[in-house]
Amino acid sequence: MSTFQLYKASGQADLPVIEPNPKLRDSALYDPPPGLQAAVNVALALAQPLLLTGEPGTGKTQLADHLAHFFQLGDPLVFNAQTSSVVRDLFYRYDALAHFQYAQTQKEPLTPEELERKFIRYEALGEAIRGGQRRVVLIDEIDKAPRDLPNDVLAALEKLEFSVPEIGKTWPSPPAALRPLIIMTSNSEKNLPDAFLRRVVYYHIPFPDDKMLLRIISKKVDGFKDAELQSIVKHFEDIRDDKQVKLRKKPATAELIQWATLLHKIGFPAAMLSDPDKLSKEERALLLSSYSVLAKSKDDLKALEDWL
Repeated sequence: MSTFQLYKASGQADLPVIEPNPKLRDSALYDPPPGLQAAVNVALALAQPLLLTGEPGTGKTQLADHLAHFFQLGDPLVFNAQTSSVVRDLFYRYDALAHFQYAQTQKEPLTPEELERKFIRYEALGEAIRGGQRRVVLIDEIDKAPRDLPNDVLAALEKLEFSVPEIGKTWPSPPAALRPLIIMTSNSEKNLPDAFLRRVVYYHIPFPDDKMLLRIISKKVDGFKDAELQSIVKHFEDIRDDKQVKLRKKPATAELIQWATLLHKIGFPAAMLSDPDKLSKEERALLLSSYSVLAKSKDDLKALEDWL
């Protein structure tokens, strides 16, 4: 039954060319709900950052790719917030240790231009300010940063200028025509300061309903008829919503797309998902193996196995 057999624990084989689903990260296929479209327009009208929350896998970071594609602004510039991040990191990083080690072995001091080339790395917001063209800047998972960073970030975004004292350079705020479009995401791991929330446009991306899920996978996954896609979505929603499963981490839209892609590759009869009791022993084993895409822990995988 399976059309895709990559590995068996016996014999030997040549590793085939494996290509991921090209539609998975296709920015042109991103389908924002009406509320999100409205929030983007509000942020553009007010020249304010857009802060997005929502379950992991609901498309928060992909919005930046989509907007960069839609407005033809090149690839988005991404800053991934860390627990140690400071506001300077948004603009640039200076490798002081490497510079010190270099200075110990060289007699001639570096010119500012040489120091910049060797030991200064411009980050997302700094590159957007100094790059001379309009860009989308994504500040991802800002809730991971120290408590003071969000407010510091807003002050930096209002000024949109920065200095690099190590080389004596300052970049002024770009003109309005080059002002970056700024998207920030949060997984709500901790509360953000009220002063920060008052100065951003906020939108929570809800988990898609069955109609939206069907639209998403019909765009992102090939090889299924409409009825088969409906069975896939129904089975996926049963997994998420069945109180007997009690998953610690529910699968999100990204997992649904990957799971549907896998079902097509292994030749699973998707129509049978509407009545799992009729699955043959082989089909049931194949379906169980596919749950490794949906479950992200040993306990969740065991819960899905027991549920099926």
